[in-house]
Amino acid sequence: MSCCHYYEFIQGQESVFAVDVAAIRFGAGALMELPDESRRLGMERIGIFTDRSVRNIEPVVSALTNLKSRGIEYELYDEVQIEPTDLSFKAAAQFAKEGRFDGYISLGGGSVIDTCKAAILYSHYPADFLTYVNAPIGKGHPVPGSLPPHIACPTTSGTGSECTGIAVFDLLEQQVKTGIASRSLRPSLAVIDPRCTHSLPGAVVAACGFDVMSHALESLTAIPFSDRASPSSPELRPMSQGANPWSDMGSREALRIAGRYLERAVADADDHEARHKMMYAATLAGIAFGNAGVHLPHGMSYSVAGLVRDFQPAGYPNEKPICPHGMSVIVNAPAAFRFTAAASAERHLEGAALIGGDLAGAGADDAGEVLAVAISRLMKATGMPNGISEVGYGQSDLSALAEGAFAQQRLLCNSPRPVNLQQLEEIYSSAMHYW
Repeated sequence: MSCCHYYEFIQGQESVFAVDVAAIRFGAGALMELPDESRRLGMERIGIFTDRSVRNIEPVVSALTNLKSRGIEYELYDEVQIEPTDLSFKAAAQFAKEGRFDGYISLGGGSVIDTCKAAILYSHYPADFLTYVNAPIGKGHPVPGSLPPHIACPTTSGTGSECTGIAVFDLLEQQVKTGIASRSLRPSLAVIDPRCTHSLPGAVVAACGFDVMSHALESLTAIPFSDRASPSSPELRPMSQGANPWSDMGSREALRIAGRYLERAVADADDHEARHKMMYAATLAGIAFGNAGVHLPHGMSYSVAGLVRDFQPAGYPNEKPICPHGMSVIVNAPAAFRFTAAASAERHLEGAALIGGDLAGAGADDAGEVLAVAISRLMKATGMPNGISEVGYGQSDLSALAEGAFAQQRLLCNSPRPVNLQQLEEIYSSAMHYW
């Protein structure tokens, strides 16, 4: 095991890590194999989830045409909302319930895949909406049993949702982003066709790419799995178990690829090599954080996205104010990693090196700054907002932002350095701008 010194095995502490990952088909043209994969999984009547823009891109059009020509029965739901809410989850679940499907396909970005996960759950195990939502916002009840097969087909290179058991949404009444997390929600199969990224606007590629980067950095720097108390039974081992040797491999390679190809992928839609590489990095990072979990930057992102007032980024529909997920994460990340670096300086320096940071003369005390500078340079080069101030927040918002983040205890407890409410306010203040 590499880097064994990061994992200290102490009596009473965890000594076992789990490897949970979806089956994967990756490569140009993979979507054309959907009829065969659907039949292999015993899917006879399929509910397909997508959104109105994705359903018109060429690889998706061809995939749907191929399904029909091969005699696959399906109904299409294209009302998925970008940055979904509890209301849009409920509407999707109603479609799934009425359709009486025995299998599902999601074709789209993280919003589509997450919506499909939630629709499957609530249509097969109806309950009050907050029943399965992460505590303390929801009740955090486990999924009662098995779910029908779900083939997840990402069309963006960012969320990694095709590899995880997590579904994220905005809870409108509380103005906070939260989620549902269960191994049962992990798709049965991920079919990843990087051709879907060819038509994405550069701004979308950038936001998605920074989600990849932060997934990998947070997984690499998360609390070690061996720092957790040993569970009384295997089923009580958390899905987000902390950094482990398996997640380390995916995190490192995802960071190496992102550091090399992100700027190219954003700058040129015809650079298919760079866009395909970023799709692969998203898959690797999804595998990594699906087993290790994320921490502070993602925890902080939920209130940045949930409290947004009038921000409308380039490349996204102008139907309502949104801060796309990857963007809401990365505007916090430099400040967050400055804070967490004191707990695992070596890993923060390693992360900086993998994305092209300058480590010349840097020691442990410089780790947070070196990583923050490396991330900020890439943000500036790819047109990301200069901190949360450019998303519309000011000093008067610090308290609300911190309270929203503090509610994300499932994520914050994965941080290598504990954080309290006052510290969250200070980190948000530091995240106002970077250059």
